[in-house]
Formats: sequence, C-alpha cells, structure tokens
Amino acid sequence: MTSEIFRYEFPTNVAMADVEASIVLAVLATQGLHGEALVRLEARHHLDLPGRRCVVDASTPAGSDFNRIFVSFLLREFGDRGFCVERVEKAKPDERRQEGKSKN
Repeated sequence: MTSEIFRYEFPTNVAMADVEASIVLAVLATQGLHGEALVRLEARHHLDLPGRRCVVDASTPAGSDFNRIFVSFLLREFGDRGFCVERVEKAKPDERRQEGKSKN
C-alpha cells in the first residue's frame, strides 16, 4: 500500500519564511477549489521551522490538491534543488500493534 504522506526538507539556503508564504498561497489556491471549510478539515500539513521540514497529508482530495499546488509553488520559487520530497511509509494497523508488544 502506498502512503499519501509527503515529507519536504529544505536546505539552509532556503528561507523558511518563503516556504511559509508558499504554504499560505497553496492554502488559498486550494480553498478556491474546495472551499475554506473542506480545506481546514482535509488539507492537513505541519511546518517544522527549526527542523526545516514540512509534512503534508495528501490522502484526501483537498489534501492531494494542496500537495500538488504546494510542490508547484516550491518548484517555481526554489527550483528542483531547493527542496527534497519523499513519500513517508506508514505502518499498517497490524504492524503498529506489533511494535508495542515486547518479544520474548
């Protein structure tokens, strides 16, 4: 099963304030497609300023559109060397339960 969670990482030469501005623009553009309420509910993302990372949940239609718009803005602003993006593998529910159990 493929994950719909994406992690973006930014090098030190990229201003995180500009990344934040790209997020704001992507939210506004996604609201134009889906409306404010749906974007608030479904376009989940987290910006870690000190860690220079952003995580986007693209598992919903609004989240997927947000992710596409966000990456387009990043490419235009910083180029293809201005960030790295990767899918984050999620553990399946059965695997998460096994992680919590001790092995004898």
